[in-house]
Amino acid sequence: MPRSAPADWTSSTHSGNSGQCVQWRTPPGETLGRFVEIRDSKDPSGPTLTFPVESWAAFAEFASAHEV
Repeated sequence: MPRSAPADWTSSTHSGNSGQCVQWRTPPGETLGRFVEIRDSKDPSGPTLTFPVESWAAFAEFASAHEV
């Protein structure tokens, strides 16, 4: 699957159209896919958190399995 451009944010499929979701992207300048940047969709110009991609994948798997 082709990687999205760094500026493209992905929203959770569980958020529906509520506008209250977590979004993630590959940080600008990150070409090796080592990190993921997270933000609150209600505050798109607000702060972001950056995690190793492995940590984000483990969280997403846990949340999916436990309906968090």
